[in-house]
Amino acid sequence: MPDTRYAAAGRAARRAERRAHADYTGGVYGSMLAASVIVGAGTLGSFPRLELVLLLLLTGGVFWIAHVHAQLFGARLAQRRPDRRVVLRVCREEWPIVKAAVPPAAAVGVSPVLGLGVQGALWLALSVAVAGQVGWSAAAARRAGATRRLMAVSASVNLVLGLVIISCKLWLKH
Repeated sequence: MPDTRYAAAGRAARRAERRAHADYTGGVYGSMLAASVIVGAGTLGSFPRLELVLLLLLTGGVFWIAHVHAQLFGARLAQRRPDRRVVLRVCREEWPIVKAAVPPAAAVGVSPVLGLGVQGALWLALSVAVAGQVGWSAAAARRAGATRRLMAVSASVNLVLGLVIISCKLWLKH
C-alpha cells in the first residue's frame, strides 16, 4: 500500500509552488475593469441592482476567457499545441480577473440591506473595486518580494489610477 504521507506532501508542495508563482496582475486588471463597468453603468441612469451584479460578473468572465485565449493561442504557445495541464494552469493564472469582480458585485448585492439607493450602491461598489485594485497590487508586490517602500509605491500608483476612474465618474455625471 502506498504511503499517503508522500502523496500529501507532494500535493502540498505543488500548492506551495503555485502560490509562490501566483501572479496578481489579473486581480489588479479585473478591479480596474470592475470600476470602469461601474462608472459606465452609473452614467446610464437608474437600473436594477441585479443587472449591475450580472454585468460585473459576466464582464469579468468574458475578459477572463479573452485572457485565457490570448495566453493559449498567442505568440507564447503558437509553436506548440497546449495540453490539458497547460490549459488548466492558464485558466488558474487568469482567474483573479473574475475574482476581482466578486467583491464589487457583492457590494451592490448587499447595498439594499445597508439602506443605499442606486447611487449609493454605485459609490460603494466603486470604492470596493478601487480598494481591491490597491490590495491586489500590494499583494502582487509582496509576493514578488518587493520592499515595503516598493509595495507602498505600487499601492499608491494603483490608488491614483482608481482615483482617475472616480474622477471620470464625477466628470461624466456633470
